[in-house]
Amino acid sequence: MVSNEAFTVPGFVVSALACQMRYRNRPDLALIAAGDNLDAAAAGVFTRNLFSAAPVELCKRHLHSPYKKAIVINAGIANACTGAMGWQKAHQMAELVARSLHVDAEQILVASTGVIGQQIQLEPVAAAMPDLCAGLRADAWEQVARAIMTTDTVPKMASTRVQIQGKMITIGGVAKGSGMIAPDMATMLAFVCTDAVIQPDLLSHWLRHGTSNSFNCITVDGDTSTNDCVLMMASGAAGNELLRNPQSDESLLFGEALQAVLLDLAKQIVYDGEGATKFIEIQVGGAPDMQSAKTVAFTIAHSPLVKTAFFGEDANWGRIVAAAGRSGIPLDPQKAALFFDDVCVFRGGMPVAGSEVEERASRVFKRQRLTVRLDLGLGESAFTAYTCDLSYDYVKINASYRS
Repeated sequence: MVSNEAFTVPGFVVSALACQMRYRNRPDLALIAAGDNLDAAAAGVFTRNLFSAAPVELCKRHLHSPYKKAIVINAGIANACTGAMGWQKAHQMAELVARSLHVDAEQILVASTGVIGQQIQLEPVAAAMPDLCAGLRADAWEQVARAIMTTDTVPKMASTRVQIQGKMITIGGVAKGSGMIAPDMATMLAFVCTDAVIQPDLLSHWLRHGTSNSFNCITVDGDTSTNDCVLMMASGAAGNELLRNPQSDESLLFGEALQAVLLDLAKQIVYDGEGATKFIEIQVGGAPDMQSAKTVAFTIAHSPLVKTAFFGEDANWGRIVAAAGRSGIPLDPQKAALFFDDVCVFRGGMPVAGSEVEERASRVFKRQRLTVRLDLGLGESAFTAYTCDLSYDYVKINASYRS
């Protein structure tokens, strides 16, 4: 059971405040830290955008060693496409935190989100650092979720607890993202912590697995950010026996719980898509293999014509089969069937006859949440993509983002 209420993760303290680097009168700087005398196992999954931001590259380098002390995050300026100076400033942000926590800079991870091409301003970060560290406490995760927002309209939090080896283990995290969302992990950020005792390699394994089945299943607008990353730390405060075998029952239970938290956060991002009014599941089944199902699902989910039909509440099945047909996957229209929720609108290469079919399909499209299910009739593999509609407000938000 995943909760979206306030949570704490034993072994971690967090803080957030307004440093006013870009935004005014709202939190925009956050810190997640392992508690006193604790270093946390750490892992990350990052964007494959070739213009990856300086903080992404810094995190990759710092994660060559598996134990970390803290993550510092700023919102408003992405520190992407900023050259050598951008790298230097990302490193200096890590140094500012390290000095305050009395650790080495290599124990600090850095994440940034916001406008591409602008340089981080270190003066407000440095001025805020004493208060940011002094404000660290266990129960400030909601403040962190708010501080990392850009065009988000709501903070995004998720947590769960699972019993492993007789110990109650917590997994909790926050995320930001609303536009520029089509993660290709290996602008969205997610930060997840657990108190499990777990080998760093296994933590990385389950984070990559969970990301593939959550954040890599969503799209708002088909754009992959320069700053996408998911960072995770494990404090070991739960006191369970070390998790090290990916095939053990305890490890599989942990992986399942982590994936549930990641998927919940990913869906929250789609719900909060810029200008979105509808949440849509694109289920593609009957595919010859998983990759074919994924390709067809994302071709449909990325289509502006499909997404605007959702916004207009027009049950235009032709746009959906046309998108599937141009996906590059060999299909047989005679074997395909298309459903809107439980209403079959297309089968055997032609529309399902009857005026009541159109009426029922139109009612489905008026719902805030709906499912599009396309059975290709070619195999046993399936994939589900999560997306939203494309509205007038999406254009308005992104036409004036930098101002």
